Order: sequence, then structure tokens, then C-alpha cells
Amino acid sequence: MSVRAKKHLGQHFLTDENIAKKIADSLTEQGYDNVLEIGPGMGVLTKYLLEKRPKVTVMELDSESVTYLQETFPLEHIKLDTSAEKFTIVEGDFLKQNLKTFFSGNQVAIIGNFPYNISSQIVFKAIENREFVPEFSGMFQKEVAQRIAEKKGSKTYGILSVLTQAFYDAEYLFTVPPTVFNPPPKVDSGVIRLIRKENYTLPVDEALFFRVVKTAFNQRRKMLRSSLKSFNLSVTLKEDPIFAMRPEQLSVQDFVDLTSKIANNGTGNH
Repeated sequence: MSVRAKKHLGQHFLTDENIAKKIADSLTEQGYDNVLEIGPGMGVLTKYLLEKRPKVTVMELDSESVTYLQETFPLEHIKLDTSAEKFTIVEGDFLKQNLKTFFSGNQVAIIGNFPYNISSQIVFKAIENREFVPEFSGMFQKEVAQRIAEKKGSKTYGILSVLTQAFYDAEYLFTVPPTVFNPPPKVDSGVIRLIRKENYTLPVDEALFFRVVKTAFNQRRKMLRSSLKSFNLSVTLKEDPIFAMRPEQLSVQDFVDLTSKIANNGTGNH
């Protein structure tokens, strides 16, 4: 059997074996116990993960794909005594899972050819669960992949860039053309790798940090003293040179410093 790609699920099945292997190889050899593949589809990436990873869980929302995977990767074909633990197929929505419970608090590397329509949400979910997710790699729409890995000063640098890079080192690995998918998408794709920073906590209130970053970029063409006025900045604080800048000019560390200034202004809760 084969699986029909479903538009409402954003499915574009990768057909190029070499690219599938390159994506599988994009995870480092850190020896994490668990690898979670999101949206395996017809398993083109799955088989390369199974060759080199001790435990692979795949999470798929499409019941037709789940049936295909169960028939294509029966446990007797996975030549390990611990096959039941080696490979797990889960029918479900990644965005609704409690990763801490699901993996019993163990570390899990995330990988996938992600549906374009929820790819940013997948990244934010990984960030929320970063204490369990030391590494993350996979394929996105190219412009989203570039945005995640972009540095300050670029027009594509934004909320996703700052919030991801606050906790992970991001690297854009390679571009994938539409022709290697069935059906082909209308845009190029890009593969990135995120490796969690050694210190993945912030020295400021993280909820306030997220609010500051999102509020600043929601009016990205304005200077920060205008875009952040909802924080009731004091007259003195607004004279700080950082408030004459626009958000794309600030590094992650600058946003940390900015959050600290706003918190010390005593108005971060307004």
C-alpha cells in the first residue's frame, strides 16, 4: 500500500533517499536514549533512524500513515532482542502530548520532516520542554528555517529567532528543492539543527522575556520606546540608548538586558 498525501495535514512525502539519510545523520552522536520523529508519513526517514538509534518513537496524526508504518516496519524486521522498546509507533498529535510524562523525564532528541502549517508551533513546544530536548533537527519551509537560525540585523530575524536562540545554538544545514517531494510543495525547504546551550535558563523572568520579545517585534519598524510603551516605561528608562533601537538590531543578550531593565523599572507586571 501507499499513503495519499492529505492537504489539511500539510503532508509532502520526501522521496529522495539521500536527503532522508542526510536528515537522519544531522543528529549528533550524543547517544540520547530516545529519538522522536514527528510526522513520519511513509517512513523514508524512519528506516535510517532505526539503523543508528537505540530507541525510536514515531508520532503520526494520520491513521492511514500509522497503518502503513505498522505494516512496513513490523517488529520482527527490527533485529534486536529489545524490539518492543526499540521502536514505538504512536498515533497522536505531538502538540497535545505531555513530553515529560511520555518519556518519563528522559532526554529525547526530536527530528522530522515537519508539516509547514505547524512547524513553528513544534519549535515552541520543544522550547517549552527544553529540559528534556537537548537536540532538535529537521526540515521546514526554507524561510522558516532561515528565520530560526538568522542573526540580528536581518529582516528575517524575529520572534522565532530570538526565542529559539535564547536556549539553543541554531545552524542552517542545507536547502532541499521541491522536486524531491510527492506532492511537491511550492517552495524550497531547509534543514536546521538546534543544540541546547549548556546554560539553558535565563537570568531574568522568562515569561517577561517572552512578552518583551513578542511585543517588540509586533511593531518591528518602530523604535523600542514606542513599541514597548505598554510596559509603562519611566521617563528616565526611555532615555536609555537601547530604547532608540529597533528590535532586529538587538542580540539575544541585548533582549535579556532589556528585560532586566524593564523588570527593574518596577513595571514589568503592567
